[in-house]
Amino acid sequence: MTQPPIRPVLAISTAVFRDGQVLLARRGAAPLRGLWSLPGGRLEPGETLAEGAAREVMEEVGVACRVVGVAGALDIIRRDDAGEVSAHFVVVSHAGLWLDGEPATGPEAAEVGWFDPHHLPDDSTEGLAGIVAAARALVTGS
Repeated sequence: MTQPPIRPVLAISTAVFRDGQVLLARRGAAPLRGLWSLPGGRLEPGETLAEGAAREVMEEVGVACRVVGVAGALDIIRRDDAGEVSAHFVVVSHAGLWLDGEPATGPEAAEVGWFDPHHLPDDSTEGLAGIVAAARALVTGS
């Protein structure tokens, strides 16, 4: 039986800022297990990008945020040993402002922390620094 073709999956993430710091989560599950990233996940049917972005932050790390706008989009494409596409995620990343809650770990976030947006961890997801910079500009107006 032939496998159905791999199709891009729409996902969302949010760079949440509080007191000039950005919230990151070390991924506890695949894909990208062990890397620091923005809280996020798959968009659910019937929700807007902003609704999904806020929901994923709450589900993943227990923080309420106000989504300010879209900071950018990234393609995460994985290939198998033969070079065939095994996964493709299109992540629409948002800028957000912290409203309530202290970040906590869970099944998807093995570790959480607030970071200086100019000094992000080396072991972070590809494109994170650019998205964080764009998100910071949205929340600060500069």
